[in-house]
Amino acid sequence: MGGRVARTTRTWLAVLGLAAGVSLLLPAAPAAAHNSLTGSDPANGARVAAAPKRIELRFLATPKEAGTTVTVTGPDNVAAAGGPPTFSGKRVSVPFKPAAAGLYIVAYQLASDDGHPIKGEIRFTLTTGTPAETPSPSASAPPTTATPPTSAAPPPASPTPAAAAADDDGGSGWLWAAGAVVVLAALGGGLLLRRRASRG
Repeated sequence: MGGRVARTTRTWLAVLGLAAGVSLLLPAAPAAAHNSLTGSDPANGARVAAAPKRIELRFLATPKEAGTTVTVTGPDNVAAAGGPPTFSGKRVSVPFKPAAAGLYIVAYQLASDDGHPIKGEIRFTLTTGTPAETPSPSASAPPTTATPPTSAAPPPASPTPAAAAADDDGGSGWLWAAGAVVVLAALGGGLLLRRRASRG
C-alpha cells in the first residue's frame, strides 16, 4: 500500500514538473520570435568628440543578413554610412563616414521569425566635425602659361606723315614761285613806267 502511494506521488510530481516547465517555455517562444537591441557603440544618447570608425549594434538574437538594413544620417540629412553592414554573430556594424558636428541617427530594421519587421534607432552627437582638407601647393598655385616669342617684324611706318610733308613742301614752293612772279612783274612794270616818263 505504501509503495503504491509513493509511486503515485512521484508520478504527480513528474507531471507537475513537466507542466511547470511547459508554462515557462510558452511565454519565451513569442519573445524569441521578436529580436531586440541590447546595446550599441556609441551608446544611445552619447556625446562623442572623436568619431568612431564603425558603428556597432548588438541584438538579443542573431539577425538575418537578408532582412537587415542599417542607415546612418547626419546633420542636414547627409548620409554618413561608409558602406554596407557586416555581421558577426549577434553584432551588426557599419562603417562611419563623419561630416559636420551635430546629431547622427542610426536607424535599423530586422526581419523577425514571425514575419513582422523590427524597427528602431539610436542617436548620438558628434561634438567635433571633420577638418577641411589642406590644399596641396601645386593645387593652390595658379597655372602659368608660357608666352610664345613674337617672330613677326614690326609693321612698317605709315607713309602718311612723309606724304603730308611732301605736300607741305610742294605747297610752300608754289607759294614762293608765285610771290617771285608777282615781284618780277612789279619790277618790270616799274621799269616800263620809268622809260615812258623819261621819253615824254
